[in-house]
Amino acid sequence: MAIKLGLQLQNVFFVLFVIIFSSSASTEEANALLKWKASFANQTQSLLPSWSLHSQNTTPPCTWFGISCNIAGSVTKINMTGFGLNGTLHDFSFKSFPNLEYLDLAINSLTGTIPSQISYLSNLNYLDLSTNQFFGEIPPEIGQLTNLQVLHLVQTQLNGSIPTELGLLRSLNDLALYSNQFQGPIPSSLTNLTNLTTLYLYDNSLSGFIPPEIGNLTNLLELYMDTNNLSGPIPSTFGNLKNLTVLHAFNNTLSGPIPPEIGNMKSLVSLSLSLNNLSSSIPVSLGGLTNLTLLHLYRNKLSGPIPQELGNLTSMTDLELSENNLNGSIPASLGNLINLEYLYLRDNKLSGSIPPEIGNLVKLSVMQIDTNQFTGPLPHDICRGGLLQNFTVNSNRLTGPIPGSLKNCTGLLRVRLDGNQFSGNIAEDFGVYPNLTFIDLSFNNFYGEISSNWVKCPNLGTLRIAGNNISGRIPPEIGNVTQLEALDLSSNRLVGEIPNELGNLIKISKVLNLSNNHLSGGIPPEFESLTNMEQLDLSRNSLSHSIRYLANCAKLNYLNLSNNRFSQEIPSQLEKLIQLSQLDLSHNFLRGEIPSKISDMQSLVLLNLSHNHLSGFLPDSFNDMRGLMYIDISYNDLQGPIPDIHAFQNTSIEALQGNKGLCGNVTGLSPCNIPFVRYKHNSRNNQKLVFSIVFPLLGALLLLFAFFGIYFILHKRKKGRPTEDLDNEEDQLLSISNFDGKILYEDIINATNNFDEMYCIGKGGCGSVYKTKLPSARVVAVKKLHSLPSGERAFQKEFLNEIKALTEIRHRNIVKFYGFCSNAQHSFLVYEYLENGSLATILATEEKAKEFDWPTRLNIITSVAHALSYMHHDCSPPIVHRDISSKNILLDQDYHAHVSDFGTAKLLKLDSSNWTEFAGTYGYVAPELAYTMKVTEKCDVYSFGVLALEVIKGKHPGNLIPSLSSPLTRDNMMLQDVLDQRIPIPPPEVEDQVLKMLNIAIACLHAYPQSRPNMNIIVALLCA
Repeated sequence: MAIKLGLQLQNVFFVLFVIIFSSSASTEEANALLKWKASFANQTQSLLPSWSLHSQNTTPPCTWFGISCNIAGSVTKINMTGFGLNGTLHDFSFKSFPNLEYLDLAINSLTGTIPSQISYLSNLNYLDLSTNQFFGEIPPEIGQLTNLQVLHLVQTQLNGSIPTELGLLRSLNDLALYSNQFQGPIPSSLTNLTNLTTLYLYDNSLSGFIPPEIGNLTNLLELYMDTNNLSGPIPSTFGNLKNLTVLHAFNNTLSGPIPPEIGNMKSLVSLSLSLNNLSSSIPVSLGGLTNLTLLHLYRNKLSGPIPQELGNLTSMTDLELSENNLNGSIPASLGNLINLEYLYLRDNKLSGSIPPEIGNLVKLSVMQIDTNQFTGPLPHDICRGGLLQNFTVNSNRLTGPIPGSLKNCTGLLRVRLDGNQFSGNIAEDFGVYPNLTFIDLSFNNFYGEISSNWVKCPNLGTLRIAGNNISGRIPPEIGNVTQLEALDLSSNRLVGEIPNELGNLIKISKVLNLSNNHLSGGIPPEFESLTNMEQLDLSRNSLSHSIRYLANCAKLNYLNLSNNRFSQEIPSQLEKLIQLSQLDLSHNFLRGEIPSKISDMQSLVLLNLSHNHLSGFLPDSFNDMRGLMYIDISYNDLQGPIPDIHAFQNTSIEALQGNKGLCGNVTGLSPCNIPFVRYKHNSRNNQKLVFSIVFPLLGALLLLFAFFGIYFILHKRKKGRPTEDLDNEEDQLLSISNFDGKILYEDIINATNNFDEMYCIGKGGCGSVYKTKLPSARVVAVKKLHSLPSGERAFQKEFLNEIKALTEIRHRNIVKFYGFCSNAQHSFLVYEYLENGSLATILATEEKAKEFDWPTRLNIITSVAHALSYMHHDCSPPIVHRDISSKNILLDQDYHAHVSDFGTAKLLKLDSSNWTEFAGTYGYVAPELAYTMKVTEKCDVYSFGVLALEVIKGKHPGNLIPSLSSPLTRDNMMLQDVLDQRIPIPPPEVEDQVLKMLNIAIACLHAYPQSRPNMNIIVALLCA
């Protein structure tokens, strides 16, 4: 009895102790929670009415919202997920909760740092602080929470490195640290967490190599380490992770090959290694990952063929290999991927025909294989499954008609066939696509007339059929495609008037381009309804009458009406186009004065009014247009002083020439020494006064010029008459600018010792260049063409082309031409000698390139732009160089650039198709010349873009060019990725200019010629 009584008393004392202790503990925990609540913002406090010691019928804190207790009444769980908490953890008393096992504060607005006192929660096994606004470093004291099994710190603003103490949490099986600002390497101590099944490290700033020891975490099921700055190779030890189902390491800077050991990870379902610098070939071992449904390897540097073993991955739904250097053909085995929904192979070097087995992919929704070198026709069953929505094969060399399966593929949403050699009748080869939103058929060989079937595509937002052989009239029914935002029918053979019904396209907000056709009539008055239109190009047609019907198009930023027959005056209503940045009215018959209201167009950067019949003085309001960067008013009847703004004061004489009385502080213009009086309404007496003064002076000058002209001709004939052995004019040409022809010929023969190799300083495809010192002590460069084979005139044609171009060119950034000589023995050109040689030589020489600083490089690119702008827009007819490359850019002693070598120059005539044989330097030639020989100024623009990138990068951009066509690539590109590493990075004041130059170069490399800026615009942007 005594023993039983003693035990009962002992139990009683124990129960009393637990009650007293738990009561004391509960009170302390309740007070700690109330203290924490008091630190919240007022609106948060009001959300917790149950957290009160005065609430009736409650046992604080165990019945409070979000609080759970054990049997003794001590808090074991706090769950406040998504409750709108607004405060910090600094007033949370961690040591007051010794029994807390579960703490979930995710999806709130908690801020501040995580206190080190969190280590007091020694029994904690679940901690979730994700989706808050914590910052600072993760306290290493978390490593003392040895019972922790789940740790989530996602979507906060924590930074610093991952503490190595996390490696002490050996019981942890779920570690999520993503969407923070962690820096530094992944600690190798994490490999001690052998129970881990999920490891989330993505969306941080982690750097350094991936620890090979991660291969020891053999229980891992999911590994996310994407969107960091990790570098180095993928560890081959990853092959040990045979239970892993997801491996995402995309968007880093990983390099080296993909280890073949990846093929051992037989459980993999999703593998994404895209957006890295991985190289070498795709390992054939990947063909053993038969559970794989997603394989993303795009935007790397992978090369070699696509392994045919990938055809074993029959569970695959998403295969993306775009933006690499893959070559060879598409394996026919890919036709085995019967579950495939997404196939991306674009921007590679793949070739050959598209295998007919691709027609087996009946579940295919997206197929993008553009920007490769595919040839031949499309497979007949390309859309056999009828599920195809996005079909993109542009920028290849595909031929033949459009297969019937594509014509009947009514589910299509987006189609790009542009930049190929497809043929067929455009009215018959395309069907009705009720869901279609975008189609581009540009730059093919389609013919026929535009069908009214496009009206049956009610969702169509973009219709592009530029650069084909489309004829007939624009069907008025196009005006019923009311969802159209972009319509491009340029560079075809369309005739007739612009239908008034196009005025119904009120949703056109991007571009309306009808340029380079044979359209006539006027601009429809209904165009006043196109108030959302941003770009309008009607250039190179036969349009006439007035341009006044565009005044309501207030969102226009680009307007090109050049090369038409517009007459009358420039309507003052154009002042309403306040967002217009580029206005080209050149090559028309516009008359009258330039309206003073033009100054209301404050966004105007480029204005071209050249080659019209404009008269009078330039309006004073030009002085208010400080944003205007480029102006061309040449070949009008304008007079008086030019305005004192950048566009006029820094332009060349070529943009002002051809007027009758302009003056100002520009080289080539007369200074305005005598104040001008603007006779807007001159009286008869004033006219008589002017005539009585001017005409006698002009008469005297004409007589003087006639006298000296006759004397000069007679003197020159007497002095420079060729000898009898050179009197056959068919076989001989002697012409000079500053020399006597025969004397020049003999001096060069003597100075080069009949073109001895010791004087040769360079050789090219057409001839050799010699450095020559004439008796006058002038040093010149002589380009001697190769000897002509018997009966062959090809080089002679090349020679005469260069002469014709050079004799008409006068520009500071184009090599000066002194003369030419040609006879049966020799044909050569004489230029100024430029001391620093070619740009190609400078960039290829390590020491010289290191002295080639950023301001010098920027100046060189700008100089070349000025030269090309002059050739394209100020020469009549325009001149296309056709071989812009670094070897044809010569540098003088001050490193000023001069364009040389016009052997391939092509004089353009506006009424000519300008088809010609291939010419140019590989790597600089515009891509459209691969499938058409049609030469335009935009061919030079493309070459200029390559050249600009070469100067920035320090070497030819090579494979960088195709990658720049991807918006994803451009958006993720860092300036440092393309800079020449041999010289210091540009200082901040220069960096913006380099970045602008880079963006201009990218614009010049656009696949569509009409989308490239012209050289006038480029010059304006560079000088802005």
